[in-house]
Amino acid sequence: MAQKKRLIILGAGLAVLVPLGGGTAWALDRYLIPHVEISDVQSYEAENSTVATTATDTDATEPTITVSTVVTGTGSETVTYYVADVTLTDATQLRSAFADNSFGENIAALTSEIAAANDAVFAINGDYYGFRDTGIEIRNGVIYRDSPAREGLAFYLDGSVQVYDETTTSAQELLDAGVWNTLSFGPALVEEGAVVDGIEDVEVDTNFGNHSIQGEQPRTAIGVIDDNHLVFVVVDGRSPGYSAGVTMTGLADIMIGLGATTAYNLDGGGSATLYYEGAVVNTPSNGGERATSDILYIAG
Repeated sequence: MAQKKRLIILGAGLAVLVPLGGGTAWALDRYLIPHVEISDVQSYEAENSTVATTATDTDATEPTITVSTVVTGTGSETVTYYVADVTLTDATQLRSAFADNSFGENIAALTSEIAAANDAVFAINGDYYGFRDTGIEIRNGVIYRDSPAREGLAFYLDGSVQVYDETTTSAQELLDAGVWNTLSFGPALVEEGAVVDGIEDVEVDTNFGNHSIQGEQPRTAIGVIDDNHLVFVVVDGRSPGYSAGVTMTGLADIMIGLGATTAYNLDGGGSATLYYEGAVVNTPSNGGERATSDILYIAG
């Protein structure tokens, strides 16, 4: 008799068939059961970060955030995306937060829930670090994971942002060099103002194999215009007539059109979410938000 299987939906728009037999316990443990490594991230960061963050309670120090909606194309080729143009006065104003104020695997909450818990005025979904057990994860000046595996993105205290090869360095070296946050997803979309070659062939590496993220999909990306001047883009998709989504090259073209000289792809699909002033601005492809493990945000 054929073994029955159950579909479990994961991050990055991926899914895995879990056997309802002897492998069920293993699969549930790997993909669903939370594994908490740090149960109070805010206290952990207060104890371990040596970086003094910038207060944002005066007009002199507040970042500027402009959110706009862009609609291109017609009919089934319509694409709707949301742009947040952000200028920071200090790099530490862009922060990271984890679901349930906890670090570990399979810990997830809605982007809006994580944002509200951290008094965020603006947020996007992050790299879904909890879906993997690899990558370099430095958040708010604290090392959480040091398992180099892929192409990452590093935010420095001087306001610069760089794509880097995780396998050529370590979390401690990055921290010593002034890195404030890292993201581990990718790929890089734009470097030196040009579309990166080969992005249409990239697959997402996961703990159960590589999976294509090609075709027209919902997307989330970060672009760098200048030091402390960033642009965040969330593209809606899988809704012909409203928004079909974009390819990786299409996303890169959007970022270049917005003035980004560097751009980096984040978790997309049903995870793609932009939150601003207390509400989700875009229309996630699942008909509502999908839980994620982390966000990038700016406090109100």
